[in-house]
Amino acid sequence: MADGARRNHGSASPFEPVYGYSRAVRVGNRIDVAGCAPIEPDGSSTVGDAGVQATRCLTIIAEALAALGASPADVVRTRMYITDPADADLVGRAHGAMFGDIRPASTMIVIPALIRPEWKVEIEAEAIIIEKTA
Repeated sequence: MADGARRNHGSASPFEPVYGYSRAVRVGNRIDVAGCAPIEPDGSSTVGDAGVQATRCLTIIAEALAALGASPADVVRTRMYITDPADADLVGRAHGAMFGDIRPASTMIVIPALIRPEWKVEIEAEAIIIEKTA
């Protein structure tokens, strides 16, 4: 990828074309992944507790990273938005399952609601790809 070139990546979210955003954007060696809600490929909401929903959000993040030439190992920052502080452990454990050895800087924030009332969590990520030299 040419240094500084921009690549956008879209996902199954029905909100992307309507709201005018991309799931992820890569510019140079940096990738920003938009907030990922628990949305299935058919546009329906993921059914399950906050841990199941967080796992779906993280899967969407991993797919977006892969589409732009990165992996969870390249993630340097995440933000988790939850609607109930009682879900912190479930969401944190899902996050740890993906990032336990990577340990990006991370924030978990309790908010009053997400766009769909059945959503309990939304997660965003930032990655930096470090080019390996020979």
